[in-house]
Amino acid sequence: MKVLVTGSAGFIGYHVASTLLERGDEVVGFDNVNDYYDPALKEARLAQLQETAVRTGGRYHFIRANLADLSRVNECFEQHRFDRVIHLAAQAGVRYSLENPHSYVESNLVAFTNILEACRHHKVDHLTYASTSSVYGANTQMPFREEHGVNHPLQFYAATKRANELMAHSYSHLFGLPTTGLRFFTVYGPWGRPDMAPFKFTQRIAEGQPIQVFNHGNHSRDFTFIDDIVQGILLASDHIATPAPDWDSNAPAPHQSSAPYRLFNIGNNNPVHLGNFIAAIENALGIKAVKEYLPLQPGDVPDTFADSSELHRLVGYQPTTAVEEGVKRFVTWYQDFYQH
Repeated sequence: MKVLVTGSAGFIGYHVASTLLERGDEVVGFDNVNDYYDPALKEARLAQLQETAVRTGGRYHFIRANLADLSRVNECFEQHRFDRVIHLAAQAGVRYSLENPHSYVESNLVAFTNILEACRHHKVDHLTYASTSSVYGANTQMPFREEHGVNHPLQFYAATKRANELMAHSYSHLFGLPTTGLRFFTVYGPWGRPDMAPFKFTQRIAEGQPIQVFNHGNHSRDFTFIDDIVQGILLASDHIATPAPDWDSNAPAPHQSSAPYRLFNIGNNNPVHLGNFIAAIENALGIKAVKEYLPLQPGDVPDTFADSSELHRLVGYQPTTAVEEGVKRFVTWYQDFYQH
């Protein structure tokens, strides 16, 4: 198949593009390589993708452009006939959305509209896109299930990703475009994002700096290793969304539809207390952390816990990486990449 992977210089996008090349698919990557975090890390990922393409003899093409630029998106879709689109490009980050909301409008709303329009007009077989566990917002009923309400986002980032889910449904309904949204739960692993806690903790502990532990450490997160996430993304992408046969408009299930539309949690189904996650990093580094305990930050939620049984039932998704193993593999990559 020929697959467009947006955000291919990003953490998840890089791993998805690499795995597609390894299995023999043709890949077109699309990314503007912005400076939200260290562009050098993104460039290193892109270099790795080129090496993977050469090693596997894979067909790979990279477009350096902004998805909010409609002309570049149209140009991309006119040059290539995609069997699948995996849309992972977005402005991520919870706290950053409190400071720069316009960046989220451009990257998460305008860009997604351009992707939807391009998929519609070029009759793409299936669009799979990234949502987030943050859409559950003020909901505290655990574990999070797709049928739960998601109408109380706690930050603008989550609001834009919930908007993506609604926008996708309208295109599935109006134009028959099959769409699958995946709500990611705290993804970590090699080549991870420097703005996320696993990376920050590892970096600061390795450098002998104190780590900031918010909510006085009373967090739990459904930390999910990158290999498990990639497995789920590709299983979902390969399984084209179809209308739910038993969908009832008098009692509408929010994650299904009479249109070819689906929403899934994709997590580890096993929340880990933040203190235990930090302990795993300490063990992998062989260094004890100096902790600075702070209050809950605006926009943060205390806990996340994914029920991914729907994704397992439909496509066979099954996360297998224990936190201790995943953290060890991340720390090994970090030490090798940064020569710590």
